[in-house]
Amino acid sequence: MALDFVAGCLGGCAGVIVGHPFDTIKVRLQIQDGSSPKYKGSFDCFRAILKTESVRGLYRGLTSPMAGVAFINAVVFGVYGNVQRQLGTPDSVAVHFASGIAAGTVQSLIGSPIELAKTRLQAQGLASKSSIYSGPVDCLRQIHRAEGVRGVFRGLGSTVLRDAPAFGVYFASYEFLVRKTSEKGGPVSNLELMMAGGLAGVFSWIVSYPCDVVKSRLQVDGMEGPRRYNSFLDCAVKSYKNEGVTSFTRGLNSTLLRAFPTNAAIFMVVTWVLRLCDGKTSSVRLETAHHHAVHFDADIRLNRVASIVDSYAESVFLF
Repeated sequence: MALDFVAGCLGGCAGVIVGHPFDTIKVRLQIQDGSSPKYKGSFDCFRAILKTESVRGLYRGLTSPMAGVAFINAVVFGVYGNVQRQLGTPDSVAVHFASGIAAGTVQSLIGSPIELAKTRLQAQGLASKSSIYSGPVDCLRQIHRAEGVRGVFRGLGSTVLRDAPAFGVYFASYEFLVRKTSEKGGPVSNLELMMAGGLAGVFSWIVSYPCDVVKSRLQVDGMEGPRRYNSFLDCAVKSYKNEGVTSFTRGLNSTLLRAFPTNAAIFMVVTWVLRLCDGKTSSVRLETAHHHAVHFDADIRLNRVASIVDSYAESVFLF
C-alpha cells in the first residue's frame, strides 16, 4: 500500500511538470482582456511567453501545486475510496460519480489557497509589474496581510463549483471506460489505460471549464487595482456581456491538449516505480480495482496502476 502511495505521488508530480505549461497558457488566455487581447490563441500565447519570459515563464507558479500534490492526491483518493465503500455497489457508475463529487468538494476546501497562489503567479506575466510575488508563500502572505483569511480563500466557491462535478465526471467516466475495455477479454493495454484517463480528463474539463474561467478571473481580480467583480455570478454576467459566450471557452484547447500528455506522464511514472520496486517477471492473476479478474504481466503491473485509487484510500484515509 505504501508503494502505491509513493508511486501515485511521484506520478502526480510528473503530471504537474508535464501539464503546467499548458495550464499557464490556459490561465493567461482566461484572464486577458477580451476587448484588447494580448494573445491570439494558445500557440501565440506559448510563443510570446517563450520570447519574453523564456521557458521559466511557462513554469510560473509550479512550486505551489508541486508542494501540495502528495497531500491533495491523498485527500482526493482517500475521500473517493471511503465514500465509495460507504455507498456500496462499487461497480455502479452513479456511485463513482457521487464519490467523485465528494472528493472534489473536499479537495476544493483544502486546495483553494494553493490554486489561488498558482493562478496569481501564472498571471504575473500579464501584470505591469512582472514580479509582484516572489513565490507561493510570499503570495499568500501578501494576500493575507492585505485581505485577511477571506482573501486567502478567494475563489473558493467557484473552485467547488468547478471541482465537484469535474471529479464526479472524471471518476465515473474513467471507471466506465476501463470496465468496458476489460469486458472484451484479455489484458488491458498501456494505450487503452492511457486513453481512458485522457478521455476522462477531457470529459471532466468540458463540463467544468466555464466555472474554471470565472474562478481564474476572480482569483486575479484586484492584483493591480480595484476589483471588478463582486461575486461568481457578477463575474460570469460581466464576462458574458463584455466578451460573449467565447469568454467561457478561452484556453479550452490547451486544456484539452494537456489531458493526454499529463495522464501519459502519470501512467508511465507510476508503472516505472512499481516495476522498479517489485520487479517480478512472472505472469500473475489479480483482482483489479474494478473488480474484474484480468491477466497482466507483473513486469508492467497495469492492474496495480488501476488499483492505486483503492490503495490511497486504504493506506491514508481509514475512517
